[in-house]
Order: sequence, then C-alpha cells, then structure tokens
Amino acid sequence: MPTLLVVYHSRTGAARQMAEAATAAAAAEATTRLLPAEAAGPEDLLGADGYLFAAPENLAALSGGMKDFLDRCYYPVLDRLNGRPYAALIAAGSDGTGAARQLARICTGWRLRPVADPLILVTRAQTPEAILAPKALPPGDLARCADLGAALAAGLAMGVF
Repeated sequence: MPTLLVVYHSRTGAARQMAEAATAAAAAEATTRLLPAEAAGPEDLLGADGYLFAAPENLAALSGGMKDFLDRCYYPVLDRLNGRPYAALIAAGSDGTGAARQLARICTGWRLRPVADPLILVTRAQTPEAILAPKALPPGDLARCADLGAALAAGLAMGVF
C-alpha cells in the first residue's frame, strides 16, 4: 500500500479538522500518516509516496507553523521528491488564495506534482474574536476534505499519480 503523508498546522482547529477528515477517508486506500507540522521532518517526506498539506492562511500567507516546516525541510529533500503528487487544504477567514499560491510555489521548487486544485474553506472570521476562536467546521465542508483525501489515496493506490 502506498503511504500518504498529511502534514497540518492549526491554531484554532479548522486546518486540523480538515486534515483529520482527509486522513480518515484516505485510510481505506493508503497507509496514512497524520503529523502536526512541528513534528514532521525531512525523513517523513522521504518516506511517503504522496502528500496532503493543510494549513490556515494568516495575513494572506501560509501560517508560520507550516512555513517553518517547509523551511526546515526544503533543502534536505530538494531533488529527492521529484514527481510525487500533492494536494492542499487551506482554512481561511476570507480568501485563502495567498496561502495556496505560496504553497504551490514551494511545491514547484520541490518538483512535486499538484493533482487537485487547492481546497480552500472560508470561515468568514473577520473580527479579532472570531479569528482567534476555536473553529467547528460544518459536516459538508469536512466531507469535501474527505473526498480530496480519498481521491488522492485512490490515485496513489492505482498508480495514477
């Protein structure tokens, strides 16, 4: 069975919920590893056949925790992941495209292959209180995350990616 690595960073729970839903759905077709960004490292990337990255957008960019993971791992795995598939889950208050673009640029540098458009869930949190509050994503949004995880894992299992 192929291995799907799911790396997430989350402060308010939205990106974690997205990652957990995708991981649970992927488990039928792939060995899944769900790791918080602060615990994941180059060896985890090298040991996987495909990737799903889940993070919030903060100030039109990837969250600092996800960016730290990518910074720590970038050079140790450069030219060692070429062609492997990835997909992205972004939790955003209003947009999410800045974080998605930033992640895509980093993954392009790693020569990873995107296999789906980024899934951006907009929470519409706009006040400081709403932004900092714990999030509970609706079942329909979590189902979309599960669908992406299942599709990525199925593609890995069938050798499509």
